[in-house]
Amino acid sequence: MADIAFGFQAAPASDVRKSDQALYREVMEDCALGHRLGYDAAWLLEHHFSDYYPTPSPLLFMAHIAAALPDLSLGTSVLVLPWYHPVRLAEEIAMLNSMTRGTLHLGIGRGTAKMEYDAYNVDMNEARARFAECYRIMEKGLSGAPFTHDGRFWKIDKPIRLRPEAIDKKIHFYGAIGSPASAEVMGELGVAPICLSTFPDKMLSRILGRWRAKAGAKAKDAILPISVKMFIGDTDEEARALGRSYYPPYFALQCDHYESDANPWADIPEYQDFSRMFANLRKLTNPNELGPFLESNLVGSVETICKRIDQLAALGFNYFMVSCATPGTPIVLRQKMMTRFAEEICPRYSSAMRKKRAA
Repeated sequence: MADIAFGFQAAPASDVRKSDQALYREVMEDCALGHRLGYDAAWLLEHHFSDYYPTPSPLLFMAHIAAALPDLSLGTSVLVLPWYHPVRLAEEIAMLNSMTRGTLHLGIGRGTAKMEYDAYNVDMNEARARFAECYRIMEKGLSGAPFTHDGRFWKIDKPIRLRPEAIDKKIHFYGAIGSPASAEVMGELGVAPICLSTFPDKMLSRILGRWRAKAGAKAKDAILPISVKMFIGDTDEEARALGRSYYPPYFALQCDHYESDANPWADIPEYQDFSRMFANLRKLTNPNELGPFLESNLVGSVETICKRIDQLAALGFNYFMVSCATPGTPIVLRQKMMTRFAEEICPRYSSAMRKKRAA
């Protein structure tokens, strides 16, 4: 089996007893621990206007983390491109890349929450087109060459060149996948997919297959990340009991954030896949309905988690973005699991973490 890299989700795990500032301090503590343990990167989310992982400016937070931990690589999962002006976003990415020593892994997507689109006064019917055009403009800008653009949403008539100037440090981009059709879009853009382990394995296989068919030569040696939830215990039942305790409130936050009960995507053609996917989200607030979710993620004993990693790696995934920052999970428990995962599981798959463990 090829070497696997492991990152961790650095997210403010909402807790009504704590202020946002306290949650952000806990994220910094997670980052410091993850860096010491040898994780490849800290991955940040982007969400607005709710208690569901409130991180409205991932790039700003990444700059703060980089100042404290300059060798820690950083990622986003994901930046929602339709809400940004592409030139400004490209400038900020270029600036962050020039100010950090670690690698930037930038997941990008079109977003799912209609209330966020409404707040930014962006039409969700334009999401896919805005996403693709925004990425193409960023691609031009980050090349370092002067460029113009004549598109549907943005026009740049006179040549401009981004500052700071491009440096010889690659930025890795990944496109969030919500369906096999999204995989083809990312393949045409030449962007590697970033997937969720909650999709059935057969669908994950189709996603990677359709992406490779469109990506062509760019698929060779690509980093293929998958986002996985994690609770680790001495036994499967111990870990699953934690999942049944903490995941229902997490799904309740998700339902509220995405307004899934109201099905706001019903009349938006581009979001029909999400309309179907979120139709049964509310049932996951019931601990008794969590069985398939627990099995598809990394919830169990060390050996059970390793079996699941083997299954996902066999599909082609070679970068695992691990999350135990579930809302309400005490930081002591979260960091205990981060430590145990890094010490007992990661060295089985990662040469870098074997060396870190030996040191």
